[in-house]
Amino acid sequence: MLTYKRLADAARARRLDLADSDDYRQVVDYLCDEWIDDYRRIATNSDIVETTAFAFSYLFDVQAQRLIAAWGLSRGRDAHERDKSRMAGHPLRGDASYHRGHAIAHRLGGGTDINLVTQNAAVNVGAFRLLENEAIANPGALYFTYWLYAVGNSQKPRASQQGLLTPDGALQLRDHLN
Repeated sequence: MLTYKRLADAARARRLDLADSDDYRQVVDYLCDEWIDDYRRIATNSDIVETTAFAFSYLFDVQAQRLIAAWGLSRGRDAHERDKSRMAGHPLRGDASYHRGHAIAHRLGGGTDINLVTQNAAVNVGAFRLLENEAIANPGALYFTYWLYAVGNSQKPRASQQGLLTPDGALQLRDHLN
């Protein structure tokens, strides 16, 4: 899993102000470079695009039709209604032990479609939720998820990584098998 050494060093030294658009862009550019470099080790023929939906940003491999990463600043708890019909239409890869998980939690303002990934049910409602809760409790924090795949064309991630960089400079990373 990625360690984001430069980001961790800058966070420890408290050299980042996520409210400053230049600092925010530097952090995001760094993360995107890390994710794309890592992803291209297993997906050499990728067509990666960056897009934004519901105030969050996403890296998506158009060719493989899979999410690579999602990120954005927490605005605290979001109360928009979940679109269950859109979720139901999203393909589910795997058996009943998998959910249509949100890369950015619905409670953080994440939507459906590009934001949905096949996620181990126990992780989705267990360990993954812990850092989501911290992101909700820390408006202004940068929350991100990175999805790792096996070599090949599977749309089911083999693992995921969550990150939270809070305004006070604390960086937390959580790795999850899928």
